[in-house]
Amino acid sequence: MSRDRVAIRPRAETDAGRRSVRDRARERGFHTFVLSATDAPDPGSEDRILVEMDGQLRSADGVNVPVVRVDSEPALARALTGTAPGGTLAIEWAADRLIPLENAVAARGRRFVLWTVARTPAEVPGALGALEHGADLVIVDVRTPEEVDQLELMVEGPLPSRLEWALLPLRSVGPAGVGDRVIVDTTSLLKPEEGLLVGSAAAFLFHVASEAEGSRFSRPRPFRVNAGAAHSYILLADGTTRYLSELGPGDAVLVASPVDGVRSVRVGRIKVERRPLVLLTADDRGVARTLFAQEAESVRVTSDGGRVPTTEIRAGVQVQGVRLPPARHLGRAVEETVEER
Repeated sequence: MSRDRVAIRPRAETDAGRRSVRDRARERGFHTFVLSATDAPDPGSEDRILVEMDGQLRSADGVNVPVVRVDSEPALARALTGTAPGGTLAIEWAADRLIPLENAVAARGRRFVLWTVARTPAEVPGALGALEHGADLVIVDVRTPEEVDQLELMVEGPLPSRLEWALLPLRSVGPAGVGDRVIVDTTSLLKPEEGLLVGSAAAFLFHVASEAEGSRFSRPRPFRVNAGAAHSYILLADGTTRYLSELGPGDAVLVASPVDGVRSVRVGRIKVERRPLVLLTADDRGVARTLFAQEAESVRVTSDGGRVPTTEIRAGVQVQGVRLPPARHLGRAVEETVEER
């Protein structure tokens, strides 16, 4: 979980301001803080606290970790070679930060623990993702509660780990006129068996596969999912839902595979175009679940027998999807009675 690798160092000028930063951070799922020696931890708090004093960070078990300021390649080399196996190296960058951090990550291997300091929330994603692994802990200066909100948008939260996959039989497949369908292009390359979870009702979302295979008349586009009609729900990486029409660049969506699990990817572009649609109606224990998808050879829905183009799929086929709590408020599951038709 990325939040566990972020330590917030409140930098507000007043005690009340620093406390408001910590309060907001806890609400957003952050529980590691760097405090000064004069900042008292909250009574009964389960936070992980690092105390900053005299250029060092003291952990709860009394271990002192010096913060090394690196401003050159020789300084980085000295810091890396001077860290004992099994120890911890904390670096604050005086100039360049990304390339030297990549060098530090490469040199670290499994020899020691690497911490780094970010001056603003905007620097955190780069620090977490350097060479795909990043620092073990990123200490970030946060001045206001609003900066905590910005940080939350940049840091991946826990992915849904227990999706309830189900196979539902299709009652019917038929034309549904022309409508606005949404293509989701991601900044990551997808496997053929990966796709997005989309549907007209949150209670059951169909697995719509990527275009990593292409068709006889179109090239593979492994970054693309032709997801469905604009009104449809899509499952995001944080477990909430959103309408396809509301997606935009930078949003984190959940890419899923019935076999290989889930991961988070970012939206790079959305394309909304008028196209002929097909209506798939599945039977979910007597309740109809629907998906409006573009009728095209390159648009595939996952079934028990593999990925089937919407031009070929027929009633009786068992389609893959995920069951979710049906009641939603602004995309989040809530406990209330709801009926979607």
